[in-house]
Amino acid sequence: MIRFGPGNLRIPEFQKPVFAVAGGLTDFRKRYPEKNSCELTMDAMRMAVEENNLKVSPEEFRRKVNWCVYSQFADHFGDQLLAAAKIHDYLGFDPLGNIEVKTGGATGGSSVLSACQAVASGYADCVPVVGWERMDEVTTKVGNSYIASAACKDFESELGWMYAAYYALMAKRYQLENEVPHETLAKIAVKNREYARHTPFSQNPGKYTVEDILKNEMVSDPLTFLECCVMSVGAAVLILCDEKVAYELSDNPVQITACCGGTHTLRTADRRHMPILLLPNETEETYKNYFSGDRQDWPGFSSFLAARMAAYLAYHMAGIKDPVKDLDILETHDAFTISDIQTYEDIGLRPYGHGREFIESGEAFFEGALPTNLSGGLIGSMHAVGATGIFQLVEVLWQLQNKWGQFHEPEGLWTRYGKTKPDDFRNLQVEGAKRGCAISHAGTGSHVTCTIMEKV
Repeated sequence: MIRFGPGNLRIPEFQKPVFAVAGGLTDFRKRYPEKNSCELTMDAMRMAVEENNLKVSPEEFRRKVNWCVYSQFADHFGDQLLAAAKIHDYLGFDPLGNIEVKTGGATGGSSVLSACQAVASGYADCVPVVGWERMDEVTTKVGNSYIASAACKDFESELGWMYAAYYALMAKRYQLENEVPHETLAKIAVKNREYARHTPFSQNPGKYTVEDILKNEMVSDPLTFLECCVMSVGAAVLILCDEKVAYELSDNPVQITACCGGTHTLRTADRRHMPILLLPNETEETYKNYFSGDRQDWPGFSSFLAARMAAYLAYHMAGIKDPVKDLDILETHDAFTISDIQTYEDIGLRPYGHGREFIESGEAFFEGALPTNLSGGLIGSMHAVGATGIFQLVEVLWQLQNKWGQFHEPEGLWTRYGKTKPDDFRNLQVEGAKRGCAISHAGTGSHVTCTIMEKV
């Protein structure tokens, strides 16, 4: 049983404020043969520097950069070690220092955390975070096995080298413990694929009903194809600065008030029972009847201690008392519908055992109390793994800067990517959004980051 000491729960502090000033994306596709990874990251960087209303020219921006962080999940896909070195050179940042980060599906979030630490410590004052993934040079079957190797090969790999199978076991356990019908999970897929219809960056948008989701081809019982994330190719860029440089570059930078990480065992079977780590909106009374019926352990097989740890630190760091009330926009790592509803509980949107209430209440929808995954998420829009956590924060940044329409509505953006804007296009800008959060998640919950951004 894990028991924390006071040092373990120390709340992090930034010695200097950290700001995000601009973001850029490519669109995301199953295959992108016409552009290599260097070209894709350049496209995302150009959008960040040239289309975000920065007050300097691209060359002036380049001269301000003094450290870079790169985010790529797997060298396997592109068969290129030190790919960051090629991209760093291609983007014009040699001979500046850089680091490449790898923490599975949370690589994007961990890369942003690394950049925050560089700025907050004073080591650097202008840091582009660049993420990408090249997942189209191998077959889907081989790609699935590469991704699945981020779980324990001595335990989970025996289930078929496929993450859907790993999460299907969690789904079964979660449904048993909490009496959650499949229809509840299907609502998440319907929501996220619908929001993906309203963005030119998305890979797998679609207008579906709950019945469509349930009747779709089964990948691993109970998860259907439409409940699973997509393998993607694409890139994302987020530019972080200290306060001085942020205002030299932008009139509306957004402050990163918290960026924190948690981890847990790679092997899910090693996750031992422990007291529930309480978030600011919870008390001992919240869980007085939690351990009853089919529920015996926490975190057990159906919760993510890493997510709870990251949220605990970030909420205290940013002064979040109640996430549903204090946040205006949220991006979760919806690799599968089950991981999304698990995360609702891990980050305190509902107490453990009651996650279904967040989606069924309507609070997770646009114009609800806490709109979630308006980007389309991983299920509807993308999972180019190294870019994913950065993509989430770019979407949050644009919401807080009131620029969602600028980067999703123009016909020119749709035609740039060879797409047709839908006739029923909907502007998903959250009115008056001031504070947002993104959860970046790896493996079966081995690494998670929680990042909170606030409009200044």
